[in-house]
Amino acid sequence: MSENSQPRFGPATGVGSLPGDDAREAVKTATGTFEDFPFLPELPARGPGADMIGRTAGMLVELYARVEPSGWRLGDRPGRDTKRARAWLGEDLDALEEFTQGYQGSLKVQAVGPWTLAAALELRGGEAVLSDAGACRDLAASLAEGLRLHLAEVRRRVPGARVVLQLDEPSLTAVLRGRVRTASGYRTHRAVDRQVVEATLRDVAGAHGGDPVVVHSCAPDVPFALLRRAGVAGVSFDFSLLTERDDDALGEAVESGTRLFAGVVPGTDGPLSDPAGSVMGVRTLWRRLGLRPELLAEAVTVTPSCGLAGASPAYARRALAQCVRAARSLADNPE
Repeated sequence: MSENSQPRFGPATGVGSLPGDDAREAVKTATGTFEDFPFLPELPARGPGADMIGRTAGMLVELYARVEPSGWRLGDRPGRDTKRARAWLGEDLDALEEFTQGYQGSLKVQAVGPWTLAAALELRGGEAVLSDAGACRDLAASLAEGLRLHLAEVRRRVPGARVVLQLDEPSLTAVLRGRVRTASGYRTHRAVDRQVVEATLRDVAGAHGGDPVVVHSCAPDVPFALLRRAGVAGVSFDFSLLTERDDDALGEAVESGTRLFAGVVPGTDGPLSDPAGSVMGVRTLWRRLGLRPELLAEAVTVTPSCGLAGASPAYARRALAQCVRAARSLADNPE
């Protein structure tokens, strides 16, 4: 990849979800707060189809899902749940188009990744897609095609955007360690081979014409090395869940050019420290890894620790603004 084609990320952005149900207000907040790295918000408070699983299920090609008491289940044809998910996504894209007139720069959109989707979606019999290797392959292929079409639509509506795709994978570690429970709740699905997980992520991430892909997980023990090998451009994580066991993998990720999306601002209501305090842990990590301070602004994007759907609207706005100020502090005073 030439220097000019390197993916460019802004210093701060959101994770994805916001509170409330007003698409225009959410997009106005996301684009107004992050002038150089806005994101397309998700509003799960609207109900089934606006939640992360339903929203992504609505993007699938030739696979359809409906809401059952136990969750989202694959079916034979698009029903009202699929139509609702697609209608809300269309509403969000309309708002995005309205508030990004003339925008030139990076723009992040989110969808659920193949392994969390396989752990959450049910087959017709009620067991997770994760239980069937062939069904996992079909789901990943459908997702890759659906995301290709979705990103093409985003580029059509915001022609000046450099689109960044974030794949949400909160269940990834559970999939790798065999911790996803079966429908009965008494057993767990067997762990998926790491090479299969890596290859599937690489295939889904590579199906979109070269758009950079970031994988987000707010769970402990993010598999940084596996994600780096899968070729993702960045990894988004809850900074408070890091331990020194992650140091080697983090150092290798930074040295290989992987962007760190450091979730340092709490995702639920509470007092916020000063901006420098929010990124103090990032500076400490940098010193511990022996990395050059001037690399910080080039290697780190500041975000909330997770989505903000559970926060109050006023706190969500403060948290997003705090990310911008904390990133500025990191760039101005890297040591």
